[in-house]
Amino acid sequence: MTRVLLAEDDPTISDPLARALRREGYEVDVRADGRAALDGAQEAPDLVVLDLGLPYIDGLEVCRRIRAGGSTAPVLILTARADEVDTVVGLDAGADDYVTKPFRLAELLARVRALLRRNPNEQAGDNEVVRIDADGRRAWFNGEELQLTAKEFDLLRVLVRDQGKVVSREALMREVWETSWYGSTKTLDMHISVLRKKLGDDAAHPRCIATVRGVGFRFERPERD
Repeated sequence: MTRVLLAEDDPTISDPLARALRREGYEVDVRADGRAALDGAQEAPDLVVLDLGLPYIDGLEVCRRIRAGGSTAPVLILTARADEVDTVVGLDAGADDYVTKPFRLAELLARVRALLRRNPNEQAGDNEVVRIDADGRRAWFNGEELQLTAKEFDLLRVLVRDQGKVVSREALMREVWETSWYGSTKTLDMHISVLRKKLGDDAAHPRCIATVRGVGFRFERPERD
């Protein structure tokens, strides 16, 4: 599951934002000050949502230290400062994008999705057998490029990104089809079946996409043929 570190000291902002992110299918770690945010960053989140006005250590310094530590996870800054200079300083500190308070929740969630789509960390699940080019929307299996539909590519990208973890049906429907799950996942099952065939999976004993009964699917690291 995609992990989001939310560093915000105002609970009137962090509480509803954390709930909204969890509804999107993300695992959310909420931290209320800069020192706690740096501790949370040690756990390698996939995305950091960072308020600039944090106690103890401000958001700019947190961002600088995260980058100095080698993290390439995208950082989305929340700022009450509309001044262009502050925005530029934030981006210079290593942030990828910013949202000015008060913000529209739908816009913020759209920024989160966009950052996760282009996040280089999504390719951390790549290996010698399966390789994903998220920007070019291309995928290779055993060195041969796969011919995938748009939804098949998105499905494979999410599964490879969360390699070794169980991705729930609800999360896949939400992220790939951008819809809530109301009980039927026939479309998802059909796409999984086709994707398995393109990966050379045996439906009875899949080596790439395992079914976790009653929960969802898990992408396993396949061995090279």
